[in-house]
Amino acid sequence: MERRLGTVERPLRVAIVGAGPSGFYAAGALLEQNAVQVSIDLFDRLPTPFGLVRDGVAPDHQKIKSVTRVYDRIASDPRVRFFGNITFGTDLTHNDVRRYYDQVIYAVGASSDRKLGIPGEDFLGSYSATAFVGWYNGHPDYADLDFDLSGENVAVVGIGNVAMDVARILAKPIEVLAKTDIADHALEKLRHSRVKRIYVLGRRGPVQAAFTNPELRELGDIEGVEVIVDPADVELDPYSLAAMEGNRDITKNVKTLRQYALRGENGLPRKIYLRFLVSPVEILGENGHITALKLRRNELRPIESGYLQASGVDVYETIDMDMVFRAVGYKGVPLPGVPHDARRGTIPNKSGRVLDPETGAPIVGEYVVGWAKRGPTGIIGTNKPDSAETVRSLLEDVPSINPVDDECATPQAAEAFIKARRPDYVSYADWRLLDQIEASRGQALGRPRVKFIRIEEMVSAIAATKHEISRNGADT
Repeated sequence: MERRLGTVERPLRVAIVGAGPSGFYAAGALLEQNAVQVSIDLFDRLPTPFGLVRDGVAPDHQKIKSVTRVYDRIASDPRVRFFGNITFGTDLTHNDVRRYYDQVIYAVGASSDRKLGIPGEDFLGSYSATAFVGWYNGHPDYADLDFDLSGENVAVVGIGNVAMDVARILAKPIEVLAKTDIADHALEKLRHSRVKRIYVLGRRGPVQAAFTNPELRELGDIEGVEVIVDPADVELDPYSLAAMEGNRDITKNVKTLRQYALRGENGLPRKIYLRFLVSPVEILGENGHITALKLRRNELRPIESGYLQASGVDVYETIDMDMVFRAVGYKGVPLPGVPHDARRGTIPNKSGRVLDPETGAPIVGEYVVGWAKRGPTGIIGTNKPDSAETVRSLLEDVPSINPVDDECATPQAAEAFIKARRPDYVSYADWRLLDQIEASRGQALGRPRVKFIRIEEMVSAIAATKHEISRNGADT
């Protein structure tokens, strides 16, 4: 007699590829519903869970990182397992997932960045903000990068929260950063930084800026730093005034910017210039290294949809520059065997159901959440309702899916396969050991943690600690 799917005897087996916020919120939504019994496995390429909360949130924003307590409760549920150090496409293929799981959710984020598309972008000293953020947060992919901070002038192209983070980390006193979980290599480099002037450049106006007001105000609270805004930049055109009307968040931003404009320059050692309605058109250099940045002035013009488009005018300026960071958006990369929208950098979907790019029809049993679903928009909390929507679609589809074969449908079968394919995978219990080691290393220095930044170091530290625990247990 066939067992009904989603019962205690035969739980719905769900794989979630990616253990960042959207993946955990998807797992949480599955746990909260009562329609079907579930058994969930979370996979991540890194040995560490939590995605951008660990590797993207700025180290001086520890309060934001406290959301991991919610994820820890989800991971502690007996219906959930974590498999870290598992790369989708090699250690675990698309066919493997479909063999062992009734349904799969892709929660892989958007790991690459968008280019500016201007001459000189490949000069030495031109970098993505993605790489810089990963570097100072100790992400293994960026641990071996080196940023030359011996120059005085840095430009950050973009006007969202990532741009704010980059500017703030470059400007903040080293004694403040030394109390955070910033990567040791970044802390040492920033200790000798000679950066004095940071230009944050937005192609549209203050009303269209993507940063949040707390991030904007935080710049003005940095000791030894003055935020400089040209009063002309906060004189809004009629279209921007209309867009601001009734929007409290935009109104707060413009008010804060006007306060900065009134302060002017006071001779503090470091300066952050917030510039609007300018676009880089060329990075200039000598001997392959950046020397200057050429900007073009923009004006806002409405298009048929009502969107205010930044259009260039024939007004140019050139600023001496030593380094340029592009913070103009993230973009997803293709997963082997999974549809990909190259233009948007997302997995094509409708309400979280992955779509076949040829037919436009949903692919049975496959779903997507987070930035891979909607693009790189919103804050961490945005992922919760986004994931809940996808889970609703997943649950609606349960009666129509083809369950995996019984011999593959157990947690034990999947674990045996993963062990055979990747013996050094990292469980959630293993992660907790690593977490304790990092916290202990930080406690001695008055810091939240001192991170391991290389995968092999993480795996070795876990193995050594487990061996020590086992030996102590045998001795007793």
